[in-house]
Amino acid sequence: MFDFIPTEYFLLAFGLILLIKGGDWFVDAASGIAKRLHLPELLIGATVVSIGTTLPEVMTSAMGAMSGAGGIAYGNAIGSIICNTSLIAAITIAIKPAKADRKTLIFPVAFFFGAAVFYALNAYIAKGFALWAGILLLLGFLAYMIINVINMKKNPEAEEPKEEKLDSPELAEDKPSAAGLIKDILMLVAGAAVIAVGAYLLVENATAIATQLGVPQSVIGLTVVAIGTSLPELVTAITSLIKGHGSLSLGNIIGANIFNLVLVSGTAITINPFSIPMSASLFGQNASFILDLPVMFVVMGIMTIPAIITGKLRRWQGFSLLAIYLAFMVMQFVFVKTV
Repeated sequence: MFDFIPTEYFLLAFGLILLIKGGDWFVDAASGIAKRLHLPELLIGATVVSIGTTLPEVMTSAMGAMSGAGGIAYGNAIGSIICNTSLIAAITIAIKPAKADRKTLIFPVAFFFGAAVFYALNAYIAKGFALWAGILLLLGFLAYMIINVINMKKNPEAEEPKEEKLDSPELAEDKPSAAGLIKDILMLVAGAAVIAVGAYLLVENATAIATQLGVPQSVIGLTVVAIGTSLPELVTAITSLIKGHGSLSLGNIIGANIFNLVLVSGTAITINPFSIPMSASLFGQNASFILDLPVMFVVMGIMTIPAIITGKLRRWQGFSLLAIYLAFMVMQFVFVKTV
C-alpha cells in the first residue's frame, strides 16, 4: 500500500517550491508595473494578474474540450469561482481585511454578475451552451479587457505613499523607466509560467499519490484537482497579503472569477459546445442547478457587495465565506449523489 515511487514526492515538493517562487515574482512584477504606470493595483490584479493565475483552468478546459469532454469546463468554472471566493479570498479577508476602492471595484463586480446571469440563463433555460454562446463569452472577455485598459488610462492612481516611491530610484521618477518596465513584464511572464508548471506538478503527483493510497477518484476531483487548479490564485493571494498588497489580491480573485466564466468557459464552448451534464443529483434534481450555481452567486455577493457599499472588507465576510465553503463541501460529500 505504501510502495510509492520516490520521484512523485520529489516532484510534489518541487512543484510547491515553484509555486511559491513563481508567486513571489508574479506579485512583485505586478505591483512594480502598477507603481511605474501609476495604476491602481486592483485594476492590475483584475486584468494582467488574473490572466496569469487562470492559465491552469484555461489549459485544462481547452484540452478537455479538444478531447470531447467540453462539459468539464462547466464544473471547472463554477467550482473554481466558489473555491477562489469562499476559500482563497475568505482566508485572506479573515486574516487581514483590506480596504477596497469602491470606484474601481464597481465595474468588474457588475461585469461578473452580468456574465454570471448570462451563464446561468444558458444553464437553466437552454440546458447547455451553443457555439454562439461561446463566441459571445469570448467577445465579453475582449470587451472587458478593452474597457479596463481605457479605465486605467482615465483613472491613474492618485497618489502613492512616499516611502514606496523611495524604494527604488526608478519608481521615484516622474516617468516610468522603460528598462524597468520591460524587466517587470518579463518577470510577470516568467512568474506566470513557473506558477503554471508548479501547479501542474503538484496536482499530477498529489493525484497519483492519493490514488495509490486508495482515495476515491470523486474525492480527488473535489479536493486535490479542484483546489490544485486554484493554487495560482491562492499563492498570489498569500504573497500579496504578506507583501501588503491587499487590493492586488482582491482584484486577482474578482478578475480570475470573471475569466473563469468568459475566457475559460468561452474557450471550451467555442471548441466544442456541450449540454449541462447530469452527473450528480441533490434531492432528485441536478445538483448544479440547486446547489452549485446558487452558491456561486451567494459567495460573490457576500464578498463584493459590502465592499462596494462600505469601501472595506471585514473579517465577518471571510469567516462567513469559509463557513459556506465548509457546508458546500459537506453537501458534496454527504448529500450529493452520483448519477
